[in-house]
Amino acid sequence: MRGRNLRGELDTFLAGREQELINFRRDLHMHPELAFAEYRTTQRIAERLTAAGLAPAVLPRGTGLLCDVGSGDGPTVALRADIDALPVPDEKDVPYSSTVPGVCHACGHDVHTAVLLGTSLFLAQQAEAGLLPGRVRLIFQPAEELPGGALEVMASGGISGVDRIFGLHCDPRLDVGRVGLKSGPITSACDKVTIRVSGPGGHTARPHLTADLVFALAKILTELPAALSRRVDPRSSLSLVWGRVEAGSVANAIPDDGVAEGTVRCLDEAAWHAAPDMIKSLLESVAGAYGVEAEMDYTRGVPPVVNDKISVQMLAEAAEGVLGEGASGPTEQSLGGEDFGWYLESIPGAFARLGTREPGTAHLADIHQGTFDVDESAIGTGVRFLAATALTALWEGQRPVAGEALMALKALKADN
Repeated sequence: MRGRNLRGELDTFLAGREQELINFRRDLHMHPELAFAEYRTTQRIAERLTAAGLAPAVLPRGTGLLCDVGSGDGPTVALRADIDALPVPDEKDVPYSSTVPGVCHACGHDVHTAVLLGTSLFLAQQAEAGLLPGRVRLIFQPAEELPGGALEVMASGGISGVDRIFGLHCDPRLDVGRVGLKSGPITSACDKVTIRVSGPGGHTARPHLTADLVFALAKILTELPAALSRRVDPRSSLSLVWGRVEAGSVANAIPDDGVAEGTVRCLDEAAWHAAPDMIKSLLESVAGAYGVEAEMDYTRGVPPVVNDKISVQMLAEAAEGVLGEGASGPTEQSLGGEDFGWYLESIPGAFARLGTREPGTAHLADIHQGTFDVDESAIGTGVRFLAATALTALWEGQRPVAGEALMALKALKADN
């Protein structure tokens, strides 16, 4: 490892590949595909990996793929990119705007895919030259937005034998060339809850002769979130927020049914697992007090992404080594959901944020908007960062003593 100039090697590689990766991203952007329908996207990735001498394996549903780089000797590190688009119309006036009505890459998954593809090609060169100290599992994952793609990967053995996993996500709040890191929770669990309330109905002139369903529903809407805040550790940031409420059709009739829908978000894994039973117990208590019947449908989404501290240190060392001192910095917790959390329930790893904002740009086009776009130089930054992360994790994985591993990481920084 000592004496290598990884930054120089990556610069040389990208000098001949960066425009190809930008073009690849633009092609995906023009042909977005929704969750579990990413057939063309999967084919394009597989063709390019095959051309590089790799052997990609498409997942059983026909979308998404796995591909190993390197030998079975040494540790195994996984790198993951999501490949699906969103049901959002593309509102940008660019030559590579979406050709699919009502669908576009408004979350940067096309960028993630191009970054992992470039990383794959660089690591394949490293393996061919005998410079890869282990194996890298490439995970081009379908259906992150559904979600469900991570579970599909895991059911197919995608993380079997993997020692550590890494991923990244576009962040339009960060300037290109920078990455955001955080130990512990970086995204939130996100579930959906639907509550249906029923009663005998009646006239608004005589609420005492029936069950006042709208009043009871209002109490459920206000008391459940309040009671939850007193049933869990405040540090878990467990929140229940309603997004849809419907009951009745006329002003002078108490309806016999009503419905409320909302999301449950949480930064703590233990509180997330306990949330459905707690909410059901509280619901029964409030509904019973007002004489109505209440049923709850609780749909699991994704667990929180909880970054492993050692893995975050690897990300930081990699960023400093190939992006420069000060390129990485702390990032905020997000209450958005990300199914990368499923992987981290099984193996250690970390999720990073990749800056995509053109420096000096005043306008911020956030993700999940039809106007979202990136400074495409972020692709080269992502390749440098992800490739260095994989190599750093593999090098450390070969060290039997923690102190030697930390010394090796420092040596990498000094050499570059």
